[in-house]
Amino acid sequence: MLTVNAYAAPSATEPLVPTTFERRDVGPRDVLIDIKYCGICHSDIHTVRGEWGGIEYPLAPGHEIAGIVTEVGSEVTRHAVGDRVGVGCMVNSCRECVNCLKGEEQYCVQGNIGTYNATDRDGTTTQGGYTSAVVVDEDFVLRIPEGVDLAAAAPLLCAGITTYSPLRHWGVGEGKKVAVVGLGGLGHMGVKLAHAMGAEVTVLSQSLKKQEDGLRLGADHYYATSDPETFKELAGRFDLVLNTVSAKIDVNAYLKLLAVGGALVNVGAPPEPLEVNVFTLLNNRSSFAGSMIGGIAETQEMLDFCAERGIGAEVEVIPASKINEAYERVMNSDVRYRFVIDNSTLAG
Repeated sequence: MLTVNAYAAPSATEPLVPTTFERRDVGPRDVLIDIKYCGICHSDIHTVRGEWGGIEYPLAPGHEIAGIVTEVGSEVTRHAVGDRVGVGCMVNSCRECVNCLKGEEQYCVQGNIGTYNATDRDGTTTQGGYTSAVVVDEDFVLRIPEGVDLAAAAPLLCAGITTYSPLRHWGVGEGKKVAVVGLGGLGHMGVKLAHAMGAEVTVLSQSLKKQEDGLRLGADHYYATSDPETFKELAGRFDLVLNTVSAKIDVNAYLKLLAVGGALVNVGAPPEPLEVNVFTLLNNRSSFAGSMIGGIAETQEMLDFCAERGIGAEVEVIPASKINEAYERVMNSDVRYRFVIDNSTLAG
């Protein structure tokens, strides 16, 4: 087995610390990846702090992984040594249920196997990308095209696909009007992708603090939701409102921004229940929906789309020693727009 350097949480209340883990031997269908970069996702923080329950410590999080293939199993056909690759939020699934067979492994009936804090099909516990290397079944390894920088590509494996999937599912393209709620790690990717798909994009943020950024990233309009006039002015305007914030919002106020038949889609995960007035849905044939990541095929489609259009995440690359500081900055919304760990510093 391979010993890898890591940063891991010893418990829900302690800072992440340097440690090591054992990776399984490379099996016939496995790929060994030298991890170059790993993004820091808000989900990492929720998980290691025990806010979503069911944690086995010590835990190395990280599901925005970009690196280079260093070894492949004897039956691997999709990847070769030297390839630029990525791993997202899942590393396996049942492969047999109706959703897996449709290429929607993220909705596996038995539950997809997460990149960290899960038990893989061989019985090993998954540890994430805050490590120097990982072994993953070839079917769950993505190809990162040459057109995307590896550091900027890492967050695409979660933030990118989390926003791309609903934009594609709800048919965003030329002539569509899209509002993105929040301009953070998810929201900035939603703006970039919706703009690249040809939509007219509006950012809805609490204030105008990031307006210059929003317009630079591809938004056509930018409004402050703290101004009550915003909701009056934009009533009935949008085909899709993509809510990327993980805090409680007034769902009914945002539903009123939809054109007839429009959809409000949540990709943020607030801990509190959100209240919906059914008449707000009935009166406009509106939909209130949610969306996770995408399947493996759709994630590859997203990476190719980004490469063709020169899209990557806006990142701040940090050494591993700054992970705990980065967590606090994420919680204080002090990042534009995604922290990415330089995994070469894990041993330091």
